[in-house]
Amino acid sequence: MDDLFEHFQTLSMDKSLLSLEPGSIEFPYFCYPVNAVPIGFEGCILYCFLPEYGGMVFAANPESCADRCVYPLAQTFSDFLRLILACGSANPVEQIAWMSRELFENHLRAERAIQTEAQKAALELLQGTFGLTPMEDPFAYVKALQASFDDSKIQYSDEYYDCTGLERPGQE
Repeated sequence: MDDLFEHFQTLSMDKSLLSLEPGSIEFPYFCYPVNAVPIGFEGCILYCFLPEYGGMVFAANPESCADRCVYPLAQTFSDFLRLILACGSANPVEQIAWMSRELFENHLRAERAIQTEAQKAALELLQGTFGLTPMEDPFAYVKALQASFDDSKIQYSDEYYDCTGLERPGQE
């Protein structure tokens, strides 16, 4: 596992302020990949690693407005933290999958308007601990990553295929 992620896990801070509530997958939603390694949760949204994609960070959202329920957010955990620093939490980053730039910028402004002092302190702790800078253009970064992504290695449960009606790989 990524050393930066291991260090992040040890931080004594309320990670839910970043939309990364700690937890485990006790009762998986239909779209959670079977081998997902949780980073954190925001309601039913799972932020995770998938071993077959190395250190890439994903969102698995059973209520997604995008054409997929699982999509990449960052090439590395370091980039994921930089996206969070730029956006205030993982929430706006996850929303990029289905948004236009205009919708994203409006969402980001609305999120910043309600940001609490505790959230600002959590972001400062994150930035100070890891010495990272906010991602310059989160929207362009995530859209480029998602545009070139091959999701063929994602491992889903039978329930996923039953719910979506998609054909299981290897079956005719």
